[in-house]
Amino acid sequence: MMQCLAIDDEKLVLELLEDNIRQVPFLQLVKACRNALEATTILQSTPIDLLFLDIQMPGLSGLQLLQSLPHPPMTILITAYEQYALESYNLDVVDYLLKPVSFERFIKACNKAHERFLRQPYTPAATEPAPDHFFVNVEYTLVKVLIADILYVEGLKDYIKIHVASSKKPVITRMSMKAIEEKLPPAQFIRTHKSFIIAAPKITAIKRDLVCIGELELPLSEFYKGNLDKVINR
Repeated sequence: MMQCLAIDDEKLVLELLEDNIRQVPFLQLVKACRNALEATTILQSTPIDLLFLDIQMPGLSGLQLLQSLPHPPMTILITAYEQYALESYNLDVVDYLLKPVSFERFIKACNKAHERFLRQPYTPAATEPAPDHFFVNVEYTLVKVLIADILYVEGLKDYIKIHVASSKKPVITRMSMKAIEEKLPPAQFIRTHKSFIIAAPKITAIKRDLVCIGELELPLSEFYKGNLDKVINR
């Protein structure tokens, strides 16, 4: 039995996908998700053999999700857009289905995935959890920073301040915003301003040009407002 995960931001499409999966005897649906951020949480905690994945979604796209996984499960892409076909095959997807998808075409893709599954055991991403920390240099000392402890990152000219929940004193290190952004899981952190990256789970409210973490208000620039879709559409 293959454990599978379905991801699509369109409710009706997702419901049809769930129905199709339940008709395939060798598939077991673990969860149906409306966005890639929710799927990331499942992938980190549950062994998944096969993804049914939409490409165009608010916030983190399907292709960005695949690229963020060190060892992604087998994947069948389901999309309304033909132009991503070449890029998707470079990611070694099992099949590429164009909406609307007939059940005959759907089962053909499932059989292809099942044949690959039977040929070689597939190691899902959940068996190798993403790192939960990293180290930064603070005055010639390597300091451990827990990713789950981070509230937000503030960029200065040549330094950054990593504000954490466990201490009133931020971790200050010489690093660019681009460098710290590469260390942070993209599904969990949002760039809201050229000088601010915020932990999405810590956000409690969003105002016109501000993002709130409790009583703390941080700037939200017009350029980065689209990034907040991953929070709003959870």
